Amino acid sequence: MCLDLGKSRTGVAACDSRRSLAYPVGVIQVGQKSEQSILALVEEYDPVAVIVGYPRNLAGDEGIAAHHIRRQARELACLLPVPVHLVDERMSSAEAHKKLRQAGKTTKNSRGIIDAQAAVGILESVLCALERGVDITEVLDQEEIHEGQQ
Repeated sequence: MCLDLGKSRTGVAACDSRRSLAYPVGVIQVGQKSEQSILALVEEYDPVAVIVGYPRNLAGDEGIAAHHIRRQARELACLLPVPVHLVDERMSSAEAHKKLRQAGKTTKNSRGIIDAQAAVGILESVLCALERGVDITEVLDQEEIHEGQQ
């Protein structure tokens, strides 16, 4: 399962059991119950891990947004019964916008779709790498998870 965490919405994607097809699950509105919604989806889809898009800047450095997402990922790792991994998501939203424009969708009427499609793109990059025998994710270690509990 993959999450594209945002300020207003979180895009969610999943894949089949053979890890060959990523698909959009939907969008969660960020708010008081968003963590419970994520937990419910994890319980429903029973993934082996949760991938969280990690927004490095174009130079590959960690900026303010990346630090915020890392904090959220640590909090999720404390809550979820599966490991949480970070993966570089540079350009995932831009790519989702491009695909939707090519499909004739406008930004105005497809904001939620873009978030879910960005999560699909992130998950597809992980699945493609795994198919080549490469793990492009960063697993949150126990020390980081402990920081999320504080």
